[in-house]
Amino acid sequence: MNNWISSESETTVEQTPSAKLPGGRLEYLHNYHDCYQEEQLIYQHLLHLVQMESPSQMIERFRCLFIERANYPEPEIISILDKITGSKTAIEDFKFFLNRCCHILINRWYMQPQLHHAIAELIELFDSPPNRLGVGSFRLREIRRLRELVQIFSESDQYVILRRFTQIVNQTPKWDSNKNSQPLMSLIRRYPYLYEHCLISENATLEQKETIIHFQQQVQKKFEIDLSQYVTYKIRQVNIITKVSPFEANRILRPINNPTLLSDSDLYSTLKQFIGNAEGDCTYQEKAQKFLTHSSQTAKFHSFKDDLYEYLISSVDGQYGKRQFNQRLYSHLQNTLPQADDQNLTDFLIVRTCSHLLNFLVVNSQAYPQHSIFLDLISNQGTLSTIGLLLKVVLICRKVKPFLEKRFAILFNHYESATTDGIGWFVGTLEQLNIAMSIHFGNIDLSFFKQFC
Repeated sequence: MNNWISSESETTVEQTPSAKLPGGRLEYLHNYHDCYQEEQLIYQHLLHLVQMESPSQMIERFRCLFIERANYPEPEIISILDKITGSKTAIEDFKFFLNRCCHILINRWYMQPQLHHAIAELIELFDSPPNRLGVGSFRLREIRRLRELVQIFSESDQYVILRRFTQIVNQTPKWDSNKNSQPLMSLIRRYPYLYEHCLISENATLEQKETIIHFQQQVQKKFEIDLSQYVTYKIRQVNIITKVSPFEANRILRPINNPTLLSDSDLYSTLKQFIGNAEGDCTYQEKAQKFLTHSSQTAKFHSFKDDLYEYLISSVDGQYGKRQFNQRLYSHLQNTLPQADDQNLTDFLIVRTCSHLLNFLVVNSQAYPQHSIFLDLISNQGTLSTIGLLLKVVLICRKVKPFLEKRFAILFNHYESATTDGIGWFVGTLEQLNIAMSIHFGNIDLSFFKQFC
């Protein structure tokens, strides 16, 4: 079966949790400031209402309270909001407050799939211009202040993350290859390994994090089931088509859609790369296990780095490596924690070395997403060999898997406004990485495919 038969070094921000109080009330923990109590009152107000009123009623309430600051049914809530917007720390804190207000509604609606449409409608409120202010408008100063703060929120990371969230909760329509000018952000639902890094913001509550992780698990499970079913279908199709006509084969088998954005040919190559023997007579997993067995007998850190270099360059094209890459990789490893070279090898040193290595191979930081080495690898070796090189790092140190996911989240953030027709190479990389991660770290079993590699 040669092919398918076609038919940064960054600081971790401590997330702020929320807690349930006796009686079921929700307490959003926050650094105490002069409007802490007022914020809690509005949180509890919204939490009560979202359990009683329809999404359309709640969206209208949101519009009246936060967009227009007018005609709100409970005027005392307007007064509380005025105190919040008038505080000395509002410029810094209001975006977090408003983000939490949004999530009180979102967390409730998320649990009912038939209400997912309301999440997008809520977020779209902030793209709608408010009514024009008249010269004699009552409380003109408060209204202007609120609009200024809402504008800051709509330009914040918190709002960007909310926009991304709407992409994952609303079913993505089937990909149309003839309409490949969509923004990359529209594809985020496809890549659950990015969720925790692209969809959880600073000061996210425990409920927000749990919502994202729950959805991540659902999407990952569905992808693995869909991929397994599709691979089984293609193998059965190949076997049947040798005995009957293509028409008869299609009649016997119920067609199943390719769950990836890869062509059948590219999907076959990807599965072969990550299930079959990638180097000589070894799979990536077997190669990693051999390295781990050898390194367990390595006494000193400098010897580990030398062995790691040899382990990695076996995945690098010989001619490409000789030009420059191998020397750069060697220098990077030698310059990694040189003060520890004569120390005994520890888990800490392995984790630090592998995380620094992923910085070097992919991208260093969110603030400066420079990734020339990654681009150079893909240009000279292709996406499959490049992903294989990264996979080799993670397979010998699984603790850095979240770190690799974070590197790709940084690249996703960097390219998310670009249209897919201009970054097809990156879309393909994301798709292939999704398959590689599922095979090596998910629950999918495609071992039956190995006989076709």
